[in-house]
This record gives sequence, C-alpha cells and structure tokens, in this order.
Amino acid sequence: MRLYHSILLLFFAITLLIAGCDLAPTEQPALQVQIVGDGQTFTVQVPPGSTVQDALEIADLTLGALDRVDPELHVTLVEGDEIEITRVYEEFEVEQVVIPFEQQLQPSEFLAEGEQQPLQLGENGLKEITYRVVYEDGVEISKTEIKVATIKDPLPQIMLVGVQTSFAPRAIPGRLVYLSDGNAWMMEGTTANRSPLVSTGDLDGRVFVLSDDAEWLLFTRRHDDDDIINTLWIVQLDNPEVEIDLQAANVIHFADWQPGSTAYAAYSTVEPRQAAPGWQANNDVQMANFSVNGWVDPSPSVVVETNSGGVYGWWGTDYVYGTNAQSMAYASPNEVGLVNIEEGTLDSVLEITPLETRSDWAWVPGIKWGPDGVMLFTVRHAPPSGAVSPEESTIFNLTAIPLTGGEPVDLVSHVGMFAYPLPSPMLPQPTTGEVAYQVAFLRAIFPDQSDSSRYRVVIMDRDGSNQRQLFPPPEAQGIEPQRDWGVWSPQLVEGDTAYTLAVLYQGNIWLIDSETGEAWQITGDGRINRLDWR
Repeated sequence: MRLYHSILLLFFAITLLIAGCDLAPTEQPALQVQIVGDGQTFTVQVPPGSTVQDALEIADLTLGALDRVDPELHVTLVEGDEIEITRVYEEFEVEQVVIPFEQQLQPSEFLAEGEQQPLQLGENGLKEITYRVVYEDGVEISKTEIKVATIKDPLPQIMLVGVQTSFAPRAIPGRLVYLSDGNAWMMEGTTANRSPLVSTGDLDGRVFVLSDDAEWLLFTRRHDDDDIINTLWIVQLDNPEVEIDLQAANVIHFADWQPGSTAYAAYSTVEPRQAAPGWQANNDVQMANFSVNGWVDPSPSVVVETNSGGVYGWWGTDYVYGTNAQSMAYASPNEVGLVNIEEGTLDSVLEITPLETRSDWAWVPGIKWGPDGVMLFTVRHAPPSGAVSPEESTIFNLTAIPLTGGEPVDLVSHVGMFAYPLPSPMLPQPTTGEVAYQVAFLRAIFPDQSDSSRYRVVIMDRDGSNQRQLFPPPEAQGIEPQRDWGVWSPQLVEGDTAYTLAVLYQGNIWLIDSETGEAWQITGDGRINRLDWR
C-alpha cells in the first residue's frame, strides 16, 4: 500500500513538472535590421520590440542636430526593416559682389546740341552677400541668401548732354547763382555767360546764399556719415577751387552771412533722428568766424542757446537777418519776433495760432524785412469762420508788422499758408521823398487748400495797395511754392524804372519786369531749385 502511494505521488510530481515546463515562455529570436548611412550598410541584431532609436544606440551611431532618419526614431522595428540616415549640415558663405554704377544724363545748355561731357566719373560699389548653404550626405541641396550688406555705394557717372536753347541772352546786373542737380553755377553780366562753381553734385539746397559783395557763396552739402545730415561750406566765385569747410553740421533751417561781412556767418542746427522728419531742432543760433585764407575758429560763438522752440519746436525756428548785423528776426510755428543779439533772447512781436497739420511737418510762416529795416512782412494764421477749431483754420493773411510802433496790419487776406512775402530793394525816391518799395508774394489759386494748391506771383506796394497778378499768366499752370521761390535784382537794369524779379518756375529761371509783367525764360533744363542774386 505504501508502495502504491509512493508511486502515485511520483506520478503527480512528474505530471506537475511536465506541466510547469509547458507554461515557461518560449524565447523569441533576435530581429535583423539594416542601417544605411555614412556611405555604408550595417546589419545589426536587435531584440524584438526595439525602436529605431534603440537600433542606432546598439550600432553606436549618433545623429547631428540637422540629420534626418527614416523611419522616425520612435517607430518599432520588425524583421528585415531598413533604417536610412541622411547626414545634413550647413555652412555660411560670404561673397563680395560689385555693384555697377549707373549712368545719368543731365541736360546742359552750356554744350552744343548732342555733345556730351563727363561731369562726374562713375565708380562701382561693393556689397557682401551672406548665403546659408545646406548639404545632404555631402551634396549641396540649397543655397539661400540671408544677409546683404553694402560696403561701398556706387557713384553714378553723370554726363552732361547738350540741348538746344532758343532763349535770347539778357543783360543782368551783378551775379546770379543757381543750384542745378546738386551743382552750383553762376551767371554774370549776361544770362549767356555761365560758369560752374561747385560740380560735386552733393549740394542739398538747404543753404544757398551769396555774400553782400557777391564774392563768396555759402552753401550746404550732403555728408556720407548717416549721423550727419549735411555740412556748411563757402566757395569763392572768382576762384572756385577755393572751398572752405566751416566745420558746422546739420544745418536745416537757417544760415546766412552777417550783413556787410565775409568773416562771419550765422546758422542754426538740428540733431539727426531716424524718425520723420529726420531731425530734432535745436532752435539755436551760432556764429562761425573764419577768414578767406582758410582759417576757421573751432569754437563758434553762441548767439541764441538751444531751446525748446515753443509749440512744434521739434520742427525748428527760422531766422532772418535785417539790414545790419544787429537786426535779426525769427519765425516759429506759434510766433514771430525779434532776436536780441546782445542778450541772446527772443522777443515776440506777433503771436500766431499754430496750424494742426496732422502730419510729420509743421508750418512756419515766411518772414522778411523791408529794405528800410522798420517793417517785417509775414503770414498770420487767421481765426476760422464757423465751427472749425482755430488750429485747423484755412485762412492765412499777409501781415505787416511795424517795428517803430503800431499794431500788425493784415495787408492781404486769404493768400495761402505759403505766401512767402519778398520785399524789393528801395525804389528811386519819388519827388515827395516818401519811402517806396514793393512786395512780391505768392497767392494760392485755391486758398482753402493752400497746403496742396499751386500759387501765382502777385506784387503790391508796401502798404498793400496797387495789387496785381504778375506771373505766370492765368492760362498757365501755377507755381509750386517754396520758401526761396524768387529774388530781386540787386540793381535796376539800365533804362528800367523797376527792379527785375527772378522766379523759379517748373525747374527753370524766369526774369520778370515788375512794372510791365513781361517775362523771359533764361534756362531750359528744368533742374534748378535754388538761386540768389547780388
């Protein structure tokens, strides 16, 4: 019986052992996959359930930041899968490229028709282009431009091209200078006698003023430095090779010779800004002292200290000399007044309602002295009629300000904001001995839109009487207004009883007999934007 139990127990033990062997997991064979990369093919064994990432680690292969792998790293592998690695890298290349200069043709009345003459030799510029170049397995697949930097700007070649002119020469007193395409020219004796003064092509026209003796020209020229707007220079008319840098920069609104002097020039400055209009005005007045042999005082004297300039002072204050070195007036967006040169103070004589332009410019009234030195002529922003706010009024009146007593007087109503009055020299004394001179000004064709309207030249006596339209004729297009739109002749032409008025019209100079209104065009290239006459 015991033997029977022992045999039975042994039977159960063997049965359980066999059953236990049947429940143990069956070991699965490793997977075989291939890895293609770096120009080779690798065969690796990986456990079942491995991912692409696992396979790369087993093969001791690493990926760069830009490398690609297919399939993606998280994909689970099966027997026979192929993993493809693409090696990706980038390089940056810098290439220098020549910028060809362009050729500009400038019409010239000083050459025979069709004849050409170089005014400025051209120079190529240079730029650097940075490329991002992408390679896959050593093969370039893309090249992308990511940066362009100009090392040197090209200088255009300027060729003067002769054009035919049918304008008859006219005798002129004194010297008439003008600015054309950034170059200064002079007429002397006759409109046919023309000669270049400055041919660098970089005069910006901010300042363009003859000395009282017509021996020197004060002007501004552009500067290559982005932090400098322009610089102030003088050139001798009899010897244009003599140019003197007055070591003054950023002159926008005002510069002029001290009356009667060729050793002093006053000017006002601004600080350059990136935002429109490109500057912040200092509203100052400084005095440069120099000699015609080239010496310049490195420390200009200060006449008016830098100041806020009042309402819209960021735009800037305009100044103008009177008949002597001690008389100077100023105009700002909200007032007109006199400069006390000894004290360096500004004394208001006329308050003006500033114009709301709703733009990045401010309106400053034109201002000029009468030739007798006792009257200022300007433009007053008048109150509106109706519900319009005073700052938005479209009414502008030409106003005379007596400096010997009395209130300002509106001589002409509704002339437009850009009237820019221009008094003539003293006329020959009439038998009564009364002071006599005329005032020319611009009158808007559409006074209620005077900011965009064209204008016509009107002339009147100093008291506002005898007004008559002078130029251009009614059927012709009006003048584009600018602050220095015209200038009176320095003397009477022989045989005339009235002064001649030189006017800029459509880029050319016209001479107008202020008594008869007869007009003569004396230039024809359409490129002139400044002039002076002494």
